[in-house]
Amino acid sequence: MRLPTSRGPLSDVVAGLLKRPVTTQTVDFPVPDETRPDDEAITLWMLHELHYRGFDDVDEAWEWAPVLMPLRHRLERNLELSLRRRFAAGRPLRRGPAADGASDVVADIEAVITASEGRSLARHVQRHASREETLHLLRQRSIYHLKEADPTTWVVPRLEATTKAALVQVQYDEYGVGDPARLHHELFARGLAASGLDRDYGAYIDETLLPVLEQNNALSLFGLHRRLRGAALGHLAVFEATSSVPSRQLAQGLARLEFPDAMVEYYDEHVEADAVHEQLVLHDVCAALVAAEPDQHDEVLFGAWSCLDLEARTAEALLDDWEVA
Repeated sequence: MRLPTSRGPLSDVVAGLLKRPVTTQTVDFPVPDETRPDDEAITLWMLHELHYRGFDDVDEAWEWAPVLMPLRHRLERNLELSLRRRFAAGRPLRRGPAADGASDVVADIEAVITASEGRSLARHVQRHASREETLHLLRQRSIYHLKEADPTTWVVPRLEATTKAALVQVQYDEYGVGDPARLHHELFARGLAASGLDRDYGAYIDETLLPVLEQNNALSLFGLHRRLRGAALGHLAVFEATSSVPSRQLAQGLARLEFPDAMVEYYDEHVEADAVHEQLVLHDVCAALVAAEPDQHDEVLFGAWSCLDLEARTAEALLDDWEVA
């Protein structure tokens, strides 16, 4: 993957720096312009991608280069503060402790889901979307789906045995139960190629919308920081709990528009898989984490709420772009 096109002065400086040999000299990075949030978002996305598959034209030694760490910290802090402010303003009331004195985190996650509002991308694709709109959606989704499950894998070594074993069971399914051809991101890549789109990792980053960048940045933020392990698992729980029905709707919409079977298959795979994963992640991952670490209760809810908030913002951006009422 090549470096993305810059979106402002900050990403321009960082992209230029990454093309050169690693330096130990201090760099004065431009202060992010609040009127150019996509400049800050694409910069953080670049810095995070150094921890995944990297860039063809970037020295791998940049991954942990000290000169980048203050900037990454600043950008991650800005994103986290923004998410936490929105969470504080929009979260539903807690149900409180369960009868046995333990935090009923499953009920609280379900309350977050019940309280969520917003227009549905999947329903629009199921019933009304044009082929062009659906291709646009697939290109946007490719930024996450071509690395699907990878951000959550960062969390595995940070968990105790019970929670870790349950999470690995979910991840094993995501990674194709040992069959490289069944990896979920490989299924999506084959669907893209069959639909006439570019299956290469990061191919559509230059057209990626700000909310989609924020979705991906939040997932990487949660996964890369041990202190945010609860948020990572709360995000995963809601993603799995709210995925089965939209996956069925997307599969039906793709079939309506006569997309190739390979693209429909990706979403069909998630109808059943995510219904199973929902119960595993809610009870055997999140509830187990909170039982062992009660202080993680609100962090799990923060991640759960952030998942829905970011998805709603993405849906609004795309539906507005398509001029859907």
